[in-house]
Amino acid sequence: MDTEPNVLARMRKDAETIFTAGLSAVEPGKSVEKYCRLDGSRFMVGDRVYDPSTFRNLLVVGAGKAAAPMAKALERILGDRIQSGLITVKHGYTAPLDRVSIVEAGHPVPDASGLSGAKAILNLVQQAGDNDLILCVISGGGSALLPLPAPGLSLQDKQETIRLLLSCGADIHEINTIRKHTSAIKGGRLAGAAHPATVVTLILSDVVGDDLDVIASGPTVPDSSTFGDCLAICRRYGIENRLPESVMEHFRAGGSGRVPETPKPDHPAFNRTQNLIVGSNIEAVLAARQTAENLGYHTLVLSSMIEGETRHVARV
Repeated sequence: MDTEPNVLARMRKDAETIFTAGLSAVEPGKSVEKYCRLDGSRFMVGDRVYDPSTFRNLLVVGAGKAAAPMAKALERILGDRIQSGLITVKHGYTAPLDRVSIVEAGHPVPDASGLSGAKAILNLVQQAGDNDLILCVISGGGSALLPLPAPGLSLQDKQETIRLLLSCGADIHEINTIRKHTSAIKGGRLAGAAHPATVVTLILSDVVGDDLDVIASGPTVPDSSTFGDCLAICRRYGIENRLPESVMEHFRAGGSGRVPETPKPDHPAFNRTQNLIVGSNIEAVLAARQTAENLGYHTLVLSSMIEGETRHVARV
């Protein structure tokens, strides 16, 4: 008969096994390979099929803490069919890549390296034509790692704005609404810049609810938020007089129509854009549940939508 120390040791080992199973289910490279494969001359992405031979260039771009292993998976699948590419990752979050270059940059507060990387990515996609295929890998952290300011704003403006939002209690949806409207690349603007090229974006979600336009501030996704939303967020947290004046003036100009809104669903770029979530928290939860059941535990998934401070949530 097991003694209490033996039972606790076994449960501790089981807990580690269950946790590891959840993480393995959303490992970035495996997540890409689960949805992408090469079948002869056909490149399968979810339920869509592309023929790499029909495109002049096949490029890989992207950003996020998991962007390097995601790009590595694409290199394993497509090999020398990839002409070139560029991704930005958090300092230290690299992987050995053969055809895709890496820029290491600051997260969660953007830095000059992220700015340089974002400029280079935007320049790369702007040169693409209607017979080019752009594969975009996006994961958590992508917003901070694509810090290209909108015209009239500086990197310092964005840094001060993000620091203030992080400290005032704004949630990720509110922060990314602000990010999209102070950016030249987020909120669908990357897809707009790539048009008329074909864009396929592979997304590893770190956002509760998996809202496509929120993950990394949706660089290739139609934006549902507006400059009016930005102004409302500023009022909600009482930060109008604490944000850089250039940012507030940018929001007011956008709200009055003097600055163009982010691309909406009717933009022609989205007719040639596929956005596919390849990994999310619910997949991790379900894998953990299955492993727990295999170990003999009775399971109950409370939710995959819980937000808040970890210590407080665990107590509840």
